[in-house]
Amino acid sequence: MLRHLSEILKDNFGISEEDISEVQKIKKEKGGAFGEILIRKNLITEAQLLEALSIQYDIPFQPELRLDNFKSDFTRHVPIQFLKKYTMVPLERSNHTPDSENRLDQQDHPNTKEDFHAPDCIIAINNPASFQPLDDLIRILGLEDFKVVLSTKNAILSVINISYDLSQDSAEQLVQDMEENSATIISEIEDRADLLDDTSDAPIIKLVNHIISQSVKARSSDIHIEPYQDSFKVRYRVDGILYDLLTPPKWIQPALISRIKVMAKMNIAEKRLPQDGRLDVKIGDQEIDVRISTIPTSFGERVVMRLLNKSGSFLRLPDIGLEPERLDLLKNLVKSPNGIILITGPTGSGKTTTLYAILSSINKPEINIITIEDPVEYRLKGISQIQVNPKIGLTFARGLRSIVRQDPDIILIGEIRDKETAEIAVQSALTGHLVFSTLHTNDSASAITRLVDIGIEPFLISSSVIAVAAQRLVRVLCSHCKKPYTPDGMALKSAGITPDHVKNTTIYRASGCEKCFNTGYRGRIGIFEIMVLSGKLKKLILKTYDSNLIKKEALNYNMITLRQDGIQKVLKGISTIEEVLRVTQK
Repeated sequence: MLRHLSEILKDNFGISEEDISEVQKIKKEKGGAFGEILIRKNLITEAQLLEALSIQYDIPFQPELRLDNFKSDFTRHVPIQFLKKYTMVPLERSNHTPDSENRLDQQDHPNTKEDFHAPDCIIAINNPASFQPLDDLIRILGLEDFKVVLSTKNAILSVINISYDLSQDSAEQLVQDMEENSATIISEIEDRADLLDDTSDAPIIKLVNHIISQSVKARSSDIHIEPYQDSFKVRYRVDGILYDLLTPPKWIQPALISRIKVMAKMNIAEKRLPQDGRLDVKIGDQEIDVRISTIPTSFGERVVMRLLNKSGSFLRLPDIGLEPERLDLLKNLVKSPNGIILITGPTGSGKTTTLYAILSSINKPEINIITIEDPVEYRLKGISQIQVNPKIGLTFARGLRSIVRQDPDIILIGEIRDKETAEIAVQSALTGHLVFSTLHTNDSASAITRLVDIGIEPFLISSSVIAVAAQRLVRVLCSHCKKPYTPDGMALKSAGITPDHVKNTTIYRASGCEKCFNTGYRGRIGIFEIMVLSGKLKKLILKTYDSNLIKKEALNYNMITLRQDGIQKVLKGISTIEEVLRVTQK
């Protein structure tokens, strides 16, 4: 006879009689599962509930589902919605052929299928009381000898998503199917809960979903759709480098672009003007914010899709790549009561990530932080963030005027683009606010030249700006395949490395393996050049705003340049000489 769940919880997890009575009362009045109410009230965790159910039903509890020798053949016979609805998944399989009548989706799948009859076949379930769906799954797959285990919802859903992602047709196969059918279907849909749930038969919808899901899987930051005279390319950017993903036939181009514009709720009839749009997609447990930009070219519309993974955790200040000495320097700078700290670099150099890491490090209940950004890329808890909207007149300058009346301690301006914004930033810094912002310049010294070029007087710059940090992102060597080597004299000389530097140091080069998609690199890290405006530098700025003279003076104060910081990463085995030279070329 089964022990009651409440008894097990009292005996094994110390749940009080009062709590159980309260939960039973809620269940009676509002409905819901007993265990779920306990979790919702933070009386137990999901893992503890599953441990209790494991005791009650005598089913092993397996918090992590191993994918060794994992096969996803079952995806051809069981719809993803069925497994997600009942939160269950088969893990291993062998070979037999059950009757074709045992299927949930007779019309969608072929008549032959492989049997999962195997002593080591495991079915992971989340609710042991779901007898009927479990029986249906056993019948569909023709299982005779199997083992049932309990596991968490996240673990099961992760396996389901991985399985159906791996089993999707390749992009090339989807394009081939479209060529054979020569038919495209464009239909407007609302934001979908999960791209992998999309079971639409329209080849163009499958192709767009596949392009996005594969790009996310490859850790891509951007997808480019580029039209040419007789062809068009789909490329994606991984760790700052563009790679070819697909080259479909030219006739697919209008349908593919129209589908993306429909998803982003853009005007598909307007092909002569640039447009911007966005959409949210969910791929497994990852939430992706997709920013879409189109421009007209001679051979059709060009589309760039920027992928922002909102599920990723923010980088902390120690994780962005700063060496200990410069990390301490930056920590001291951000404690300043007022002034402007600028982060400079080209598009895609990680400026926003650095700013968010800084704000996260100083975010406290007693500090009022307000940001104005275009766009707001990530939500920061406890910080007021304003989205620029030029269509209704909410520009950086107009938003800033309102921000300074909101009693802020710290202000973040997404980018200083014009004289008006720069002037308000300077005024805010001179009236007791700490201001963070970004500029598009090549190095830290060029930021001064750029501010003067915008129209800010040199005496205002020297009075308000306290530091400028330039940054770039270099690719990190794949830890699984990097190989040590001895660089030749020419390579060492071009990087400014002396033979003494490499005497007791191992330098690595990129190789390539499956883990890094044969690129030799996996991930990126920042290299930095921090220029603090000392007394002599401020006096120099009053006389000249020549970036070369300013940089020369900063180097006299032991400022470490971008290239020097990059070389330190090379000597530590983090990156390569070629990579550092690529991003710091003058």
